[in-house]
Amino acid sequence: MTEVTVVGAGVVGLATAYELARAGHDVVVYEQFEVGHDRGSSHGRSRIFRLAYAEADWVRLAQEAFEGWRRWEQESGEQLLELHGLIEIVRDLSESSASTLERCGVQWEQLEADEVERRFPVCVPRGSVAMFQPEAGIARADLTLAFLAGALDVRERTPAQRLAEVDADVVVCAAGSWARELLAADGIELPVRVTRETVAYFRLSDPRPVPSVVLFKPERHLHDMYALADPEFGLKVGVHHAGPEVGPGGVGGPDPDLVARMEDWVGEVFPLCAPHAVHAETCLYTTTGDERFVLERHGRIVVGSACSGHAFKFAPAVGSRLAQLAIEGLSSGS
Repeated sequence: MTEVTVVGAGVVGLATAYELARAGHDVVVYEQFEVGHDRGSSHGRSRIFRLAYAEADWVRLAQEAFEGWRRWEQESGEQLLELHGLIEIVRDLSESSASTLERCGVQWEQLEADEVERRFPVCVPRGSVAMFQPEAGIARADLTLAFLAGALDVRERTPAQRLAEVDADVVVCAAGSWARELLAADGIELPVRVTRETVAYFRLSDPRPVPSVVLFKPERHLHDMYALADPEFGLKVGVHHAGPEVGPGGVGGPDPDLVARMEDWVGEVFPLCAPHAVHAETCLYTTTGDERFVLERHGRIVVGSACSGHAFKFAPAVGSRLAQLAIEGLSSGS
């Protein structure tokens, strides 16, 4: 019998398994497709990394994750974070994350539009200002998955039909959009909804490094448009939480209306080689009502639904927490 089996080889499952293996535990990972498959939430080349949040607990969790990323970089010998900063575009500084960062002791600065354009290939629209936070940029999603999976016993093309039937002392369910149905079969409710989100890619005419850029929804500290560096095309752009609700693994094509909306916005903010996207694709968000993570233990089953469209940056911290829950399950004999 295996001590711990992790179901799902997205970044959350792999991070959990990696921390368990690092602590000396016998762990295997079941993945119904392949590592980095495009039916989930962890594929692609880049994800935003940032410390900037409106709530202090998220900032502190990001700081904890930052330390974990640095450790992973040492252990892998890879540069997993590329930190060219984060720019929040707001109408007034009070709408930004600045006050929370200040309380948490995180460095930031206000930049006027001309200073932004002098330092970055970014244009701040008329009537807006920028909050810049330097310890931000992107996490290399592809390199991260390869590093974690390469250190583990990952059984690809091995689906888990029932968690109760998995031959292990503890089972960690990190199955993304499939988690709700898997857990329901064992009487565990997971209150999430799954949406298919569209992202588009653009080529930049300015060769300077690109910071991540966030535009907020009016009157709310919720992301609307966002952009980040992409190692292949140059720029990746998305509209946060704008896609339709779908079933587990809900594949489908990009939404052309959302791509057009991205093209309108990105043309105002970035110097482009061409006004239209050069590529578009989809990914899934598996989201709780408050966009917080579900990290809990039910007997020998540990639930890791750390998603809601913003989890990748927190992977080292979330993996450590889920690994600890699994170890507690081993200790208690549950």
